[in-house]
Amino acid sequence: MLENFSWRPGIGDPSFGGWITVALYVLAGVSCWRTAGVEKAVGVVGRNEASTWRWISVAFFALGFNKQLDLQSALTEIGRVVALSSGWYDQRRMVQLYFILAMLVIAAAAIPIVLFKVRKLSREVLLALAGSMFVFGYVVIRAASFHHFDRFIGSRILGLQWNWILEITGIVLVALASEWRRMNISRQNRCLTGEQH
Repeated sequence: MLENFSWRPGIGDPSFGGWITVALYVLAGVSCWRTAGVEKAVGVVGRNEASTWRWISVAFFALGFNKQLDLQSALTEIGRVVALSSGWYDQRRMVQLYFILAMLVIAAAAIPIVLFKVRKLSREVLLALAGSMFVFGYVVIRAASFHHFDRFIGSRILGLQWNWILEITGIVLVALASEWRRMNISRQNRCLTGEQH
């Protein structure tokens, strides 16, 4: 079984767009970590919001690390080897479709729960969560290695690959939401300080 395993550790996307994506993951992760620290320091909101920023930060550091190690390709390769050894490789497209449908069902079930849990959080953290879900959705579908989706994200528009556009859009949303949150906290603190004088 292992002799069919062809994945080797290495740089997953050595292109300019790949390195930009990694840099953005790191920058967004640092920004979210700083926002969590500011929220805890000034006590603007409860621990839920600060911990949400921390979790997003940790997840983005992990995704940036994974972006160049390409660990999802290792998972895809494991799936291919299992499919070959189990005799259902010819039906892999149907399995991939079921996987994506299962992810959509899980997401549909999770959305009302998440919306209920986050209903009292700031609009900035809601935007960051939306951007995070966009990124995670992209990563999960990408890991499924669905042929038509792979072909689509490999295509280009205005010289840019769709996989860069999709992934970077979610990352930038999270980074902007984090910076917006810190800016609003700073503004609120200046207003409170001005009122006390």
